[in-house]
Amino acid sequence: MNTASITVYGIPNCDSVKKARVWLSERGIDYTFHDFKKQGVPAAAVDLWLSHVSWDMLVNRKGTTWRKLDPARQARVTDTASARDLMLEHASVIKRPVMVTGQEVIVGVNPEAWQRVVG
Repeated sequence: MNTASITVYGIPNCDSVKKARVWLSERGIDYTFHDFKKQGVPAAAVDLWLSHVSWDMLVNRKGTTWRKLDPARQARVTDTASARDLMLEHASVIKRPVMVTGQEVIVGVNPEAWQRVVG
């Protein structure tokens, strides 16, 4: 089993985050949960994610938060820098969960990828 520490970022009542947490727990895999609502979104974490996955993978354009944004604000999200600003301003626009282990960043529900990184 991979001994790298795992951090799951998200919101506790999000169904996708619940799936990730259950998946890890059922396999006895220790992880740290970072709650966007209580702990905020660290800029350094967003920068790490963006160094591994594209901004359009991280911005959830199907979610309620995105849909509630003013169309002009949505239109300004066109690149990594603008997406970063939006994610730091509105944590709920981040597609969840974001799982980080070692140098691996996995966004969304992806049990195949999770299995690959935990061994």
